[in-house]
Amino acid sequence: MINKVVLVGRLTKDPELRYTANGIAVSSFTLAVNRPFANQQGNREADFIACIAWRKQAENIANFMKKGNLVGVDGRMQSRNYVNNEGQKVFVTEVVADSIQFLEPRKSRVSAGVFPENVPPKRQTSTANVPPGQSATSPQKEFPSTEDVKSYDINDDDLPF
Repeated sequence: MINKVVLVGRLTKDPELRYTANGIAVSSFTLAVNRPFANQQGNREADFIACIAWRKQAENIANFMKKGNLVGVDGRMQSRNYVNNEGQKVFVTEVVADSIQFLEPRKSRVSAGVFPENVPPKRQTSTANVPPGQSATSPQKEFPSTEDVKSYDINDDDLPF
């Protein structure tokens, strides 16, 4: 049997982080995933898919992602049921995330105020001992000139394809 789900969507709200009685982190979140087609009025619709992550992934998504961030989830579908406080049986279908990818660069998440406390302060650099034509922050690597690069003469008959 195959049970594989791959989703790319945006978080509809901040992920919710909880801990089990055994101290295991679990995070619940919902992804808005656009449908690949438009409806009869020409509008694009989205599906809102419940997801759950465990352990370190749960802590990472809760700490580093916020509402609106683009996320990729690789996981599996899972169904479960429970009895709520009113005595009603509730059925839940959700994606259990095996892998989560943050699909927006950190820079855009920082500018959106996602994790400003993790932004390192700008380094003070000294311009002493910096050769002319280079900045103090640029790497000081030298690349070979085109005269140093050797040329190889390869015949088409020598190629295996």
